[in-house]
Amino acid sequence: MTEPPSARRLLDTGFGDDDGTASQAVSDALTAYDADPDGLHRETLAVLQDARLLVPVVAVLGEVELGEDGLARDKTSDMATVLMRGPGGRTALLAFTSMAALQAWRPDARPVPVSVTAAAEAARVDGADTLLVDVAGPVRFVVQDEDLQALAEGYRLADLAGRLAWTKVVDPG
Repeated sequence: MTEPPSARRLLDTGFGDDDGTASQAVSDALTAYDADPDGLHRETLAVLQDARLLVPVVAVLGEVELGEDGLARDKTSDMATVLMRGPGGRTALLAFTSMAALQAWRPDARPVPVSVTAAAEAARVDGADTLLVDVAGPVRFVVQDEDLQALAEGYRLADLAGRLAWTKVVDPG
C-alpha cells in the first residue's frame, strides 16, 4: 500500500513506546542529587546521560495582520525550542525528564523526545551554554561548561577505577 502524496512522515526519535514518565533510575538519581547537589552532580549526570529528555517546542508568533474590524490576527506562527537567559547572562536550553515536569512549567508546550546527547547538541547549536533540566522542578539540574561540551560531542561518563571520567569509543576504521 502506498501513502497518498500529501501524507507526512514523522521522524522516529527512537522513543515510540514512551509514556512520558521519567525512568525510576532518573527519578532516584535526582532525588539523591537534591539532598547533596555538590557531592552528587557527576553521579547524577552519569545516570541522566542514558535518559530520554523532553525538549519543549512552543508556538512563536510570526506575522500579524489586521482584519477589517481593526483587530489583529495571527497570520503565521512557527514552532521553536525554548531558551532561557539567567541573571548571570548564561543561556539555557530547557529540557524535562517527564511530561508532568514539562506541564508544570508550561502546559501548552509540545514535547519532543530526544537523547541527552541530542539535547546537548541542540543547546550548542542554538548558542546556549547550559542545558537546564526540569526548571519547574521537582528537582532542577544544570549541565554546562565541559560537561555540556562532552555530551554534545558524544562522550560518556564511565567508572574508571572508582572515578567517573569522560570517555569516548573511537572507531579505528
